[in-house]
Amino acid sequence: MGVSLSSSRWRSVATTAAVALTLLLGAAAGCDSRKEPDLPSVQEKLRESHIWGQPVLRIGVADDEPLMGEIRDGDHVGFDVEIARYIAASLGYEGEHRLEFVAVSTEDRIPALQGGVVDLVVSSFSITEERKKLVSFAGPYFVTTQEVLVPTRHKDTIRTIEDLRNPTYRICTSGGSTTEAELEKNQVRTLVVKDVWDCVKGIRAGKYDAVSSDETILAGFLARYPTEFEIVDMPFGTSELLGVGVPIGDPALRDLVAYFLDKSYQQGRSGEASPWLTAYNRTLGPWLRDEKRQPQPLDVPRLVDFDDKAPQR
Repeated sequence: MGVSLSSSRWRSVATTAAVALTLLLGAAAGCDSRKEPDLPSVQEKLRESHIWGQPVLRIGVADDEPLMGEIRDGDHVGFDVEIARYIAASLGYEGEHRLEFVAVSTEDRIPALQGGVVDLVVSSFSITEERKKLVSFAGPYFVTTQEVLVPTRHKDTIRTIEDLRNPTYRICTSGGSTTEAELEKNQVRTLVVKDVWDCVKGIRAGKYDAVSSDETILAGFLARYPTEFEIVDMPFGTSELLGVGVPIGDPALRDLVAYFLDKSYQQGRSGEASPWLTAYNRTLGPWLRDEKRQPQPLDVPRLVDFDDKAPQR
C-alpha cells in the first residue's frame, strides 16, 4: 500500500513538472515570436538590386532646364542634378568617375528606364498612377504646381485659364508631360513639342504666346531671361509630386532611394543642413516665390545603414 501511494505521488509530481515545462517552453516560444526580426541592411538591398557590381551608375537628367538640370561650362548642374549626386554617393557611387549623367527628354524618361539605358531618372518626373504602371517611384522629393510663363508683351492679357482658351493665343507645352494632360482637361488647345526649352525659344521667336509647365521648370527660364518673361499663377488641379524614377522590376533599388531621401528629410526635421536644403538654396531657392521644404517620402523601408552595425567604442 505504501509503495503504491509513493508511485502515485511520483506520477503526479512528474505530470505537474511536465505541464510546467510545457507552459514554460510555450511562453518562451511566444516571446521569440514577438521579437522583431533583424532589419535588412543597405548592403543586402544593394546585393538584391540590378546595380550590384556595376562600376558606374547611370542617371537620366534634363540638360536644358535651367535651375533643374542643364549643362553649364561642360558640367551638369541644377537642383535635380544635385539630388542625383546625393543619391549616387549614398549608394556608394561617389566621384565623377563612378557616375554617368544621361540626357533624357520628357518623352524619353520612361523608355530610358524600361530599356535599361539608365538606372534612375531624376528629371522633374511627376508621380502619377498611370506612370506607376510602367515604372516605380521613390519620393516625392519635391512638391510643385503647374503654372504659365508668358512674355512681357502678354503679361496683362494672359492671366486666366479662360485667356488660354482664346484661339488667338498659341499655347505650347512638352509632350508626354502631366501638363499636357491638364491643359487638355481644361479645354486648352496646345502645340506640343519635345521640351519646354523648345517652347521658350519659340516664344522668343514670336512663334508661341505662352508655355505651361511645372513652376520649377518655368522658374529656371525666368532666371535666364528675367526681363523677358513673367510667371502667371493659375488654378490648375492638384500639386505635382516629383519623384525619382526606378525600373519597375527593381523594388530593392526603389527602397534604397526612398531610404536615402528619407535620411535627408529626417536631417532637415532635426534642424540640420540637409543635402536637400543645400541643393535647394544653391538653385531654386532664390527664384521661387514661396518657401519650400523637403516633403516626407512615402513607403520608406526600415533598413540598417552601412555604419549602423559598426561596433561601438
